[in-house]
Amino acid sequence: MQIGVLIAAFVIVVGILDLLITGSTGYPIGVHPHAPGTILQGVMQFKSYAIMMLGIFLLILTPVLRVVVSIYAFIKERDRLYTWITTIVLIILIIAMVIGYLG
Repeated sequence: MQIGVLIAAFVIVVGILDLLITGSTGYPIGVHPHAPGTILQGVMQFKSYAIMMLGIFLLILTPVLRVVVSIYAFIKERDRLYTWITTIVLIILIIAMVIGYLG
């Protein structure tokens, strides 16, 4: 998890440095990328705001990936109880992300 946080922090710092160097977010005032496809497109065009959003997305994704890895580990250990509990946690996380994205 520490590696995921460090990678996310590095990406955010790169976006902030780009913002400070260029003085522009890469988008007109009031326009912000929110969809993952739009963020990736902005990153490919090296737009600072999109780079910072990618870093935040990676930061949010880090604990979710930890839950997925935990499910895999519990399956390998044949621990059915914790596999089910962790799967329910993952489902709750996904539902919360979908509600947050739509709402």
